[in-house]
Amino acid sequence: MAFDGITVANLQYELQQALEGGRISKIAQPEADELLLTVKSAKGNYRLFISASASLPLLYLTQTNKPSPLTAPGFCMLLRKHIGGGRITAITQPGLERILCFHIEHLDEMGDLCHKKLIVELMGKHSNIIFCDENDRIIDSIKHVSANMSSVREVLPGRTWFIPDTQSKEDPWIVTQQDFIRRLQEKPVNLSKALYQSLTGISPILSEELCYRAGLDSFRPAGAYTEDELAGLYMHLSLFMMDVKKGNFSPQIVYEGKEPKEYTSFPYQIFLGYTSTDYASISEVLERYYAEKNIVTRMRQKSADLRKIVQSALERNQRKLQLQTKQMQDTQKMDKYRIYGELIHTYGYTIEPGAKSFEAVNYYTNEPVTVPLDPQLTPAENAKKYFDRYGKLKRTKEALTTLLQETKDEIEHLDTILMSMDFAMTEADLSQIRQELIASGYIKKHAGKNKKERTTSRPFHYISSDGFDIYVGKNNLQNEELTFKIANGSDWWFHAKGQAGSHVIVKSGNTELPDRTFEEAAALAAWYSKGRKAPKVDIDYIQRKHIKKVNGAKPGFVIYHTNYSMTIAPDISSVRLADD
Repeated sequence: MAFDGITVANLQYELQQALEGGRISKIAQPEADELLLTVKSAKGNYRLFISASASLPLLYLTQTNKPSPLTAPGFCMLLRKHIGGGRITAITQPGLERILCFHIEHLDEMGDLCHKKLIVELMGKHSNIIFCDENDRIIDSIKHVSANMSSVREVLPGRTWFIPDTQSKEDPWIVTQQDFIRRLQEKPVNLSKALYQSLTGISPILSEELCYRAGLDSFRPAGAYTEDELAGLYMHLSLFMMDVKKGNFSPQIVYEGKEPKEYTSFPYQIFLGYTSTDYASISEVLERYYAEKNIVTRMRQKSADLRKIVQSALERNQRKLQLQTKQMQDTQKMDKYRIYGELIHTYGYTIEPGAKSFEAVNYYTNEPVTVPLDPQLTPAENAKKYFDRYGKLKRTKEALTTLLQETKDEIEHLDTILMSMDFAMTEADLSQIRQELIASGYIKKHAGKNKKERTTSRPFHYISSDGFDIYVGKNNLQNEELTFKIANGSDWWFHAKGQAGSHVIVKSGNTELPDRTFEEAAALAAWYSKGRKAPKVDIDYIQRKHIKKVNGAKPGFVIYHTNYSMTIAPDISSVRLADD
């Protein structure tokens, strides 16, 4: 989710309630591009975290403290000198820009009342924290931007601060319907893109939401819409901005499975069907969202070496499969060579010496056939040559039949391992995957590590709407354990049909499951499968007592017969994740 103007407006509203009238008691600079302000107000003490990081600019209230360097940087010392003990009189947002201005009053060395501004620009790689006087003259900034770095605006002591108008966008607060329609119709792009390219502070996600609310196709060219249709879109924009103005914010995090997908300041209709969690504070949303996002990102970084090993093995086996499939296609000629040999034996007495071919009737099909001959060989030698070709292709086919199945099984196994990396939430989960790769011979076991690694990785545990425990394996080792050690014979087993996926076990407690629990377990099997992005997924389900393990098969591979099936959407919003 972009840190857009709506998020900043939500932050402004929240910070006004908490910080206006409060005094800045502490100023710290934990990192080169970060500030941590402690503000004491009538409502309590607050910590304000500000980051001007180019990769992740952020601003929110937090309870978490960060250690600071022993020697404070120069920018931090400057702020302590000027606004330490200062009172925040106002917090403003110009237009719907991704900018917050903290207006601060303080006493100078002479005891006179002075006013300063601490301006936070949350603009991606151009993010900055700028300290100005009341006339917008820059005193200093956490990042200096010279003319060599930017031809649009210098951010240096002594320069005047201003908002660069590089994209000539309209302010959503004041844009008229006529200007709104004109701008959209002038854009040679789809409607969604035209919307966020024309208005300040509007992100692509919000553009999609507004188009959805107006009932318009966001991918259709903006110029293809009539003025009446765009007037309807303007009405929905106006209603949305009215909610922003009134402060009717309802921050939430939207989840795709267990992974945070987006955060919003309002419930967005385009995310209906996804799991979401509501929060009272946009600060809590930002802090929690990026903390959880960091977990996912960190796990992907930690699994990068494993992912590379699996991906390489998968590509190698896919190339092998293509070659083996081509060789198998070539063996289809073997029956032709056998028939040629038989026809030569049958009609060889009619073949003239030195003939390059002869005509005969295929007594299997009663169709005429021309049999090529080597004029240097006798009929018996020609027949032997064809029978030798037939025998070679027959042996090749027999060998390839086994090799093809082995290669397909290996690809399926590697697919499940690759998918399980997406479900890994802890280092213990990755440890189990590593164990499986070692056991499968993809990773060499280091000398001296003879003992099996102990792991605390556990399957996902959900509670159905009817109170039944549902367990989902994160990887093949957990699938194996769930199915053959944890599940009882009367428990129900679910799996995506014909594709990589987790084993899902519903603990029945020897009772009959309600239909809703069957559907929720099937939805979990669909979600935790390779088909999770498909609108519908076919799911097989059967009681655990009918599941069999094949001797020598890879972990998690089973066989079963006489199963039930259903087709279901991979929507797990109705299933609650257990607290354990």
